[in-house]
Amino acid sequence: MAVTSWETSVTDSINTIYLLFSAYLVFVMQLGFAMLCAGSVRAKNTMNIMLTNVVDAVVGSLSYFLFGFAFAYGAGGTDANPFIGSRFFALKDIPNENYDYSFFLYQWAFAIAVAGITSGSIAERTQFSAYLVFSFFLTGFVYPIVVHWVWSSSGWLSPNSSELLFNSGAIDFAGSGVVHLVGGIAGLWGALIEGPRVGRFDVFGKPVAIRGHNATLVILGTFLLWFGWFGFNPGSFNKILISYPNTYDQGNWTSIGRTAVTTTLAGSTAGIVTLFSRRLLVGHWDALDVCNGVLGGFVAITSGCSVVEPWAAILCGFIAAWVLIGLNMLALKLKYDDPLEAAQLHGGCGAWGLIFTGLFAKEEFILQTFQPGLGATGVLRPFGVLMGGGWGLLGAQLVEITVIVAWVSVTMGPLFYALHKLSLLRISVEEETVGLDRSSHGGFAYIAHSEENQPRTYAEYARLQEKP
Repeated sequence: MAVTSWETSVTDSINTIYLLFSAYLVFVMQLGFAMLCAGSVRAKNTMNIMLTNVVDAVVGSLSYFLFGFAFAYGAGGTDANPFIGSRFFALKDIPNENYDYSFFLYQWAFAIAVAGITSGSIAERTQFSAYLVFSFFLTGFVYPIVVHWVWSSSGWLSPNSSELLFNSGAIDFAGSGVVHLVGGIAGLWGALIEGPRVGRFDVFGKPVAIRGHNATLVILGTFLLWFGWFGFNPGSFNKILISYPNTYDQGNWTSIGRTAVTTTLAGSTAGIVTLFSRRLLVGHWDALDVCNGVLGGFVAITSGCSVVEPWAAILCGFIAAWVLIGLNMLALKLKYDDPLEAAQLHGGCGAWGLIFTGLFAKEEFILQTFQPGLGATGVLRPFGVLMGGGWGLLGAQLVEITVIVAWVSVTMGPLFYALHKLSLLRISVEEETVGLDRSSHGGFAYIAHSEENQPRTYAEYARLQEKP
């Protein structure tokens, strides 16, 4: 039995501490999602949306433990295949030479975030039992398959695979596609099948604004998500104590710092662009739109945060803001209702982030991120098209977008449709009018509530509408 050196033990311990701390930061994002969602819905649905975020965590924990991690990373040796893992169910044979408990915890924090994204798209009109079903399925099967494709060394899209797609593989470092596009497309199908909330569009098809009830919670949630993103993006290096060759002062710690900077710059730029563009479009400074703009910038940079220069991150955030604004305008024209703008934000900005990486990824940073032991010596890999790196990487990014949209559509679309046909998806008009908190959760989230004197039944609501 080999004896581990003191230096190796210290290095492994520091790397484990770094990964666990990153996992804790990503888990804080669950609280951020809860606050953001709660503030973005009407007060009469606050308890419901906060409970769904709790459900995403607890149900996702069990499904990812039992099945998800195995489907995502359970392939190796003779069991390896490019589509799905087949080992480590219920963490059997963990820890091993490749994975330990801290790695599982970090990946679990990502998995429950996907369900949180989808929950926002179908907020204020969904039966609580439907959340239990889709959350378990999404975190236990749909999302882990995409993880395997892109992040497992056996995956057919992985940039760490022995057989690289287009000699490149898709670079989705922290999950613009794997996490955000998956959650956004799942939410898109849920919202499409359910239809818009009662009163979202009038009899002439014109949109009627339904504002969230608490801007304070939205802003608190945004800052919590910002804080957690420092575990989401820089933490995806998994290890901090890896030095780069031919240098004495650079290693993963250098790239981690740069990744935190690119993340901050992209989100900040998107927020500023949204602030001024919405001022021109609607005539006032809109704090809630700025929050979504900031998050759109974060979503977009998540794919290439480790492989682009800071100046490129600013461009990423600039375009992400316009992607979000444009998709929101399109959603209104198509009478699509998403209370959290989740499909537009996570889906649209996630797709842009993958394309952005294919355009601006820097060769040196790709080698440091995916082949740190080789540095930039004697290795050739495709990099950003606009950086002179050819079309291989961009081609792989476009393939990732296409297959994610297709995979989530053929899995989550039929699931939501089946729930709809079984009358298990959407609540009744009466319940929606009263509010989910009263109809499904025993009362409002707030003791003194402005809607206490509002109609409690559909009959009361109808009588009020008949008054001159």
